[in-house]
Amino acid sequence: MAQYDVFPNPSDSAADGIPYVVVIQSELLDALATRLTVPLAVLDFAGKVPAALCPVFTVKGQRLHALAHYAAPLPARLLRRPIDNVATQASALVAAMDVVLSGV
Repeated sequence: MAQYDVFPNPSDSAADGIPYVVVIQSELLDALATRLTVPLAVLDFAGKVPAALCPVFTVKGQRLHALAHYAAPLPARLLRRPIDNVATQASALVAAMDVVLSGV
């Protein structure tokens, strides 16, 4: 699987609010049984979301926020077929992870 591939959320209980996850882990670590992912969430509230922490992506016509602060490993076997790849927006995901790690 490629870095920045987007997959349907394997968690049925969370899929309504978080329909997809994006793999941010380097392909150099494909031998590992897990992939570090960032959830792509539907946010339907009037409050502002920090753009640097939660960049916006469009997947299958749906506007979604990447929740970098909820990055988590998922078993690779649960990520079956990618439905998109957001490598063209990789810098936004890397910057969001920078916010998580360094606060800037």
